[in-house]
Amino acid sequence: MLAQVLWAAQGITEESDNPPALWGDRSWPGGLCTAPSAGALYPLDVYVAVGDVEDLSPGVYRYLPGKQALEKTTEGDRREELFQAALRQSFVREGAVVLIISGVYARSAAKYGDRAQRYTHIETGAVGQNIYLQAESLGLGTVMVGAFDDKKVQSVLGLSQDEIPLAIMPIGKKF
Repeated sequence: MLAQVLWAAQGITEESDNPPALWGDRSWPGGLCTAPSAGALYPLDVYVAVGDVEDLSPGVYRYLPGKQALEKTTEGDRREELFQAALRQSFVREGAVVLIISGVYARSAAKYGDRAQRYTHIETGAVGQNIYLQAESLGLGTVMVGAFDDKKVQSVLGLSQDEIPLAIMPIGKKF
């Protein structure tokens, strides 16, 4: 189920070996993703704070769309720390996993200048909608959380200063 939700968020829908000219030196995911992105520059990353998932050890993982895989970035269950950073909203602690959508504005700024931030936020909404729809189809519940301390979330995930957390989406079974 987690693999399907992550694919809906940022999975590859059309393979391509040709990144846009302004892609830079970062790793091309291998094609176009499920959510639209201005100039196909994909300024977003999706992280997963795993707490209670069968056959997946607790920790923080970065989703790799081109490989449909997870890369572990941090050991241990971080849901309690995210709960604290998200102003103690209980569903952040209670979800089996917590997705965090982050953005690097500079990835789009080379082409779009000051509008890069706006486009990144629009893309965050599209990714969030895809997560909502896929979660619902799987009988899972989620909610988009925007109230959190950016610096604390960056610290919990080990993000660089230029990678900004934009949304938190805990996911769990509906009751």
